[in-house]
Amino acid sequence: MAAVLRLVVAAIGLFNIAIGLGFLFNPANLAGQFFLIPDGSHGMATLRADFPGFFITGGTFALIGAVQKDARALLVPMLLLAIALTGRCVSLVADGQAPTAFPPMIAEAVMILILLLARRSFGRA
Repeated sequence: MAAVLRLVVAAIGLFNIAIGLGFLFNPANLAGQFFLIPDGSHGMATLRADFPGFFITGGTFALIGAVQKDARALLVPMLLLAIALTGRCVSLVADGQAPTAFPPMIAEAVMILILLLARRSFGRA
């Protein structure tokens, strides 16, 4: 079970790193997919700074956790995803429900669950 979780956590890490690199090198393309509208060079700089910071950091620590079987490293992506999911919940209350609101929430919740399972599995090894 731990071996399967390591592979899934590694895939989560690579997925998040790929998103982060996409924002770093082609922010205009990903901005639309994330319903973002960059405003001038400052908006593009924000896309190139903040989103790679979030996704590459979370992905890197997920990879560290998977490769080293380090349960502590998984706390970083879990916390990042939990804060993001909390922000989406606040947005639902404050701004209302959009048809596109739930797929990213489900993806984040599933990643959190997988990371939690892996953390428990790695902690026993």
